Amino acid sequence: MNDSSRHHFSMKHMDYTYNIDNNITLNASLGDMNATGIAQIMIPQELFLMLGLISLVENILVVVAIIKNRNLHSPMYYFICCLAVSDMLVSVSNVVETLFMLLTEHGLLLVTAKMLQHLDNVIDIMICSSVVSSLSFLCTIAADRYITIFYALRYHSIMTTRRAVVIIAVVWLTSITSSSLFIVYHTDNAVIACLVTFFGVTLVFTAVLYLHMFILAHVHSRRIMALHKSRRKATSMKGAITLTILLGVFVICWGPFFLHLILILTCPTNLYCKCYFSHFNLFLILIICNSLIDPLIYAYRSQELRKTLKEMIFCSWFFAM
Repeated sequence: MNDSSRHHFSMKHMDYTYNIDNNITLNASLGDMNATGIAQIMIPQELFLMLGLISLVENILVVVAIIKNRNLHSPMYYFICCLAVSDMLVSVSNVVETLFMLLTEHGLLLVTAKMLQHLDNVIDIMICSSVVSSLSFLCTIAADRYITIFYALRYHSIMTTRRAVVIIAVVWLTSITSSSLFIVYHTDNAVIACLVTFFGVTLVFTAVLYLHMFILAHVHSRRIMALHKSRRKATSMKGAITLTILLGVFVICWGPFFLHLILILTCPTNLYCKCYFSHFNLFLILIICNSLIDPLIYAYRSQELRKTLKEMIFCSWFFAM
């Protein structure tokens, strides 16, 4: 398997074959653009592997830190923990795929078509589950921050631990089920349309929620005189700002990928679209970078999480000595 086959191996649900009027069949796959006549931009597999491993380690540390520190046992951090798990799905799928390709290229692993198909399905489901769950948890966190700011006195009765667990279970169940269905019906254009629509709807929902949140929070902050309420409001707004940063990074890193999907639906044979398709490997690097950047945002914005991560790293270093 060479690097150009990377994305025929994964992301199968985005493989589409378009019949052109002159009876020429154009393979508008996300990964293999040989039929378009425009060379795919090549990126060393070692770079994919390195970024994937770094991202995996970072997100594991975040998950362990949240589990370990009781001060972080709150609905918002449970949702952040799930967001880190979503990022881990991207990292794990990337690491497994890259290792598989490297071992195959060097003759260290022999694969059958059936084995390749099974692994392909698993990786596709993991990646698709990651994007669906990430968007869902970003919306969930936005709703959680909204409740924290505008229903502060009732927050603990509205967003209980039990309800947070139910929400998490529903999101994961929906993400895995929908991703499995996407893989089964990967040849239907409706799959791409559904993903793009879901991406757009969740972004609009979150943007409207945040806009309303920041405007009203600014007005309410002038009316709050009690010190403890002011601190609570400041803490809630800090959480909202953190999630705004996370959402912005998500849009920047995943935006080119979803634009790719839109172009596949709207102009698969256009020369400019083909040129854009040839940059798909760069889009994958951006997606992996999103998984790598998110833990840094968590650590930078949360003093408690940063403190726990430092303790874990120093302890690991001390015992390694």
